[in-house]
Amino acid sequence: MGSLWMLVAGLLFACMSALVKYSAPDFSSDELVFYRSFFGLLIVSLMLRQQRVQLRTAHWREHLWRGLSGTLAMMLFFYCIAVLPLATAITLNYTSSLFLSALTVWVLKEKFHAPLSTSLVIGFAGIVLLLHPTLEQEQFVPGLLGLVSGMLAGVALLNVRQLGLLGESGMRVVFYFNLIATLASGAWMLQYPLHPVGFDSLPVLAAIGACATFAQLAMTRAYRTGQTLVVGSLAYSTIVFSALFGLLFWHELLSPGAWFGIALIIASGMLSLRLSPHLTELKK
Repeated sequence: MGSLWMLVAGLLFACMSALVKYSAPDFSSDELVFYRSFFGLLIVSLMLRQQRVQLRTAHWREHLWRGLSGTLAMMLFFYCIAVLPLATAITLNYTSSLFLSALTVWVLKEKFHAPLSTSLVIGFAGIVLLLHPTLEQEQFVPGLLGLVSGMLAGVALLNVRQLGLLGESGMRVVFYFNLIATLASGAWMLQYPLHPVGFDSLPVLAAIGACATFAQLAMTRAYRTGQTLVVGSLAYSTIVFSALFGLLFWHELLSPGAWFGIALIIASGMLSLRLSPHLTELKK
């Protein structure tokens, strides 16, 4: 039953992405990252106050790297949501599992064995299939940036694993991520003219932050109470939900080749996470 919390997280992540796409005509990607992080920070701060979690940490460098890599990944991700089909943008961001597996091998200074190498090749073959119609539509740059967002998300996930091994609580990791993302995106967006926030857009912006925060909490509960492999598989439900939202609200219909590419990426991500070495040997 605990694993089913990942379905809740997948739906909430898809709702967040759909709300970002809905708001993209009125706000820039850095503004959307700011509002998502700011409202998320408010929610997490209230929860930390109720649970009396201490914020003092000796691992501020690790939090900083996690926050900066995650913020940049999110900016690129939100930009891709605005210009690419919703399912395509999310799938490119979910290549983070492929990059995470490769980074884990690199950090532990191990060799790529045949099964893991094969799974990564399958995943990147899926990326080529998924991006093929994107390249034909002269959207090479958004597709490439979506792939970069997946790579940076993989770096951020590696930082999260390292923080977990250092004994940092999940709530503290989420708090510092939202704090750093709010400050970084806020500093970035102040360099450009700001779009006004009206009474009609404010609830949507708040909902983006709420969906993202509660999705993170549901995902954390799923990994704590469910079976890891089942939870990892259900994480890709976000792609399915986003494809449905894209079809219903923006009439986005992916080609059979693109769906086959998505299937390869999902299968490769699940397999590579199972085959990649664990980070239990990482030191402070």
